[in-house]
Amino acid sequence: MRLQTRLAIGALGAVTVAGILGGCGEAGSSGTQAPATGAQGAGCAPVAGSTLLVLDDDKKLQNSDNIIPAINSRAAQPPLVAALDKVSDSLDTATLIKLNRAVDVDRKSSKVAAEEFAAAHNLTAGIPTGGSGSIVIGAANFSESQTLGELYRIALTAAGYQARVQQIGNRELYEPALEKGEIQVVPEYAATLADFLNNKLNRQPGGATPPPVSSPDLNQTLNALKALGEKVGLTFGKASAAQNQNAFAVTREFADRYGVRTLSQLAEKCSGTATVLAGPPECPQRPKCQVGLVQVYNFQAGRFSSFDAGGPLTKSALTRGEASVGLVFSSDGELATG
Repeated sequence: MRLQTRLAIGALGAVTVAGILGGCGEAGSSGTQAPATGAQGAGCAPVAGSTLLVLDDDKKLQNSDNIIPAINSRAAQPPLVAALDKVSDSLDTATLIKLNRAVDVDRKSSKVAAEEFAAAHNLTAGIPTGGSGSIVIGAANFSESQTLGELYRIALTAAGYQARVQQIGNRELYEPALEKGEIQVVPEYAATLADFLNNKLNRQPGGATPPPVSSPDLNQTLNALKALGEKVGLTFGKASAAQNQNAFAVTREFADRYGVRTLSQLAEKCSGTATVLAGPPECPQRPKCQVGLVQVYNFQAGRFSSFDAGGPLTKSALTRGEASVGLVFSSDGELATG
């Protein structure tokens, strides 16, 4: 799965809606014991199908992991910020799914997918010129980050910069490079980066993780992110409407059979013994996975089945009719967009 630098199911600890969405590179629990649910109803048995739909997180269990350009403050000239903001304006989650599908399913390179998108959406129109000098765009080691980096390259080139994309690796590697100015721009995720910087700057005595600062409310997350960024020399462009966060998917056939389009409807109609929740082994203990579904939605799965974190095993279990609902990533290229 492309999001290897992000832990998909939230940190083990306090079970609150404001719990961290993902710590970079942290190991998850291997436990598989689900919390006591008290599921009493018949539930909703799995329904095989070929198309996966994400259920609306209508009570905002997940945090606001909107894609946002992170910029070394010394490089944050007005033409650069304006060009990156143009990319943010062009993106929403449905668009991001299509970009990821072009790379992860259709097997185009990130460069080709970005160039086709830029041409189709007239991305460079109206970008102010006046930029000069070299800009290195850092990309994490998964395809979505690389594709976003290529979009940034196209926009910055149109603004007058000599821009190139360099794959760095995970956040522990590229964030210090961004602070030092070894790279100037990185496509980031608002909630995840806010909590990463908070953990880095505010580690408590004995190494305890500080309370998370991210939130389902984007403005609250951005306020925390910008305040932390100032301390390490980072500036941020406009947050896009596109998000890559934990999500819960069902097959379209399941959604149609049971009349389910939201997590609230899933909890209301499908809590019960026949319902199978699929996800990574640590899901039953994590605040952004099964624990959160129980506490925020009172969703009572009859059984938890251990697969992977939003990857091919979970998605196959859904399409084969082995799981009713499963954890995925909201921008996965295999998800339906309509």
